[in-house]
Amino acid sequence: MNKSFATRIVCAKNRLPGTLYRYACPVVIALVLVACSPEPVELGVAQYPDEPSQDCINRDGGAGTHDEETSAGGVAYSVRTPQNYLGSTAHPLLVVYPGAGHSAARTERYTALTEPATAAGYVIAYVDHERLSLSVLDEFARIPAEVAQKWCIDTSRVFLTGHSDGGTAASAMAFRSDDNFSPSAIAPSAAGMTAEDLGSYDCPEPLPVLVFHSADDTLFPGFGRSAASWWAACNGCNVGTGVSTDGCVDFPACPPSAPVRYCEGSGGHRTWPGRNEMLLNFFTRLTLPTK
Repeated sequence: MNKSFATRIVCAKNRLPGTLYRYACPVVIALVLVACSPEPVELGVAQYPDEPSQDCINRDGGAGTHDEETSAGGVAYSVRTPQNYLGSTAHPLLVVYPGAGHSAARTERYTALTEPATAAGYVIAYVDHERLSLSVLDEFARIPAEVAQKWCIDTSRVFLTGHSDGGTAASAMAFRSDDNFSPSAIAPSAAGMTAEDLGSYDCPEPLPVLVFHSADDTLFPGFGRSAASWWAACNGCNVGTGVSTDGCVDFPACPPSAPVRYCEGSGGHRTWPGRNEMLLNFFTRLTLPTK
């Protein structure tokens, strides 16, 4: 908010008596300006090995918050690193695709993933919303490689998540075969795709999948469970009754490197599942084949 504009709105003399204006107005202005300021971003402190590796050269991305990144095709995104980011050590990358109408900043506030992800040693990127189309999905698929050109990224550990449109985009990155990008694992939330929708695509190579969906989602009712069954079938899992733990269903007989888990929560379609520790643990503990 422009300071002079805020001053005119809050401190119009015809709204405050002279004495009250003199003493109260500066306080009110300060409160308005604080309210209009963006919330500070909390970055976690990662635990690095005592002898960090030397995995990257010629990367000019630094530590901290980076809010003005733009893909080659014009999609805006933000990047966050651990507070003590080491540019010589390859980091896992988590890309968060947005729900409809969500900017990168709004998605960051909505998911609250920055601090726990960076503390776990991730570089994390939040993407601005664009109305989904084939060309937009192509552009979304380019962002991980662009991040890896500036920051030291382990390209064998690139993970995707997102809610609603973002969950659909994260899923599409995995089953589309013509965008030259294959994620290491995905965790779509409230995605608008059923097994029937997914069935029009060929199964990708088996990959780890964690599906979040709310039992109270009236926009996409039952979509998550249906989609999880499709992913399980693609991975060669047993799609019968799974083993329930932590309120989630783990499909049995999946390949060790391609587990499928379905977690059903509560709340409406717009509710982020809030299981950030579970999401990060799912990615961090994976044993992935070398690409």
